[in-house]
Amino acid sequence: MASKDRVKVGIIGSQFEAEIHAESFRIMPDEAEVVAVASPTPGHAAAFARRFDIPRAFTDYREMLAEPDIEMITIAAPNALHCQMTLDIANAGKHVVCEKPLCMTLEEADCMIEVCRAKGVLFLYAEELFFTPKYVRAKEMADQGAFGKVYLVKQSEKHFGPHADWFWDVDKSGGGVMMDMGCHGIAFCSWFLGRPSVKSVYCQLATHVHADKTMGDDDAICILEFENGAIGMVEDSWARRGGMQDRVEIHGEGGLTYADLHMGNALPTYSEYGYGYAVEKAPTTKGWTYPVFEELWNYGFPQEMHHFARCVRGKETPQATGEDGRLVQEVLYAAYHSAGTGRKVALPFRPAGVKRPIDLWRNPREI
Repeated sequence: MASKDRVKVGIIGSQFEAEIHAESFRIMPDEAEVVAVASPTPGHAAAFARRFDIPRAFTDYREMLAEPDIEMITIAAPNALHCQMTLDIANAGKHVVCEKPLCMTLEEADCMIEVCRAKGVLFLYAEELFFTPKYVRAKEMADQGAFGKVYLVKQSEKHFGPHADWFWDVDKSGGGVMMDMGCHGIAFCSWFLGRPSVKSVYCQLATHVHADKTMGDDDAICILEFENGAIGMVEDSWARRGGMQDRVEIHGEGGLTYADLHMGNALPTYSEYGYGYAVEKAPTTKGWTYPVFEELWNYGFPQEMHHFARCVRGKETPQATGEDGRLVQEVLYAAYHSAGTGRKVALPFRPAGVKRPIDLWRNPREI
């Protein structure tokens, strides 16, 4: 595909997630090309641009939005900034790819959806589990009837904590591991089951290891009850040592399947000395480790960004939208409130005056 036909992309951010975006577009370059990056940290955007051969770098993302050829912007910034950035991008007439979780509050989510709709731009929710090859295959089998009626979907993601400092700051993140990774499991269970309505949420949260770093939760167990009778179970942790674990289980009355994202794509390795990189979030490469290959492809990131670019050109219908992110936000609200009150929370659930979802756990109140 000629360069002029590819979707021109700008990235907001210059850290870990922004690198994933840039590398994903580079892995599948036929539909899109990154032409600009913006980061407020002095020198970061320029260094990022050099590393990924991006022609333009900005310290203010609003200057990047003024570039007429850019069609789509991806947001890889702290959660507290997602809403204003989305509004600015939409008002500039450009399509939005927003990283998870969507934002901080339901009011923000509704505003983001409304403005994008009014401006006629796509509002795309960056949930890569909808594109993870192993998980997509499991859903294909379920949709073909392999397991009969599915009654339980489990998704688990665990490691020893995030890369960037802002995740530990609840004023920037809105919460702890439930916000950071529980959003994946919520979206996955809903998507896998065909997006039935969520009836209720029950959640238990704790801070086992990182109380010195954060007011947020570092371990979470959340149970979702769907209107079709199925249960979604989401388990997440920032307290797991030994690197990343990401897996799903699908149970039906006629069968089951397990999908471990890393173990089927890893090289069991022992090293006395260590080496460069094993897998995302692995704190060491000494001793027994499980380095993976084609990591981003196995997560589904390149396929996700490729799909979003095709949506901009009208070649595909969006699979992950702001409405998906909005549902996740509501369930996150209910999860933190459930953990704070010790009770199951029925949906719909829209408490007023919530600034950070974690406040519903740390400062529970009657609603």
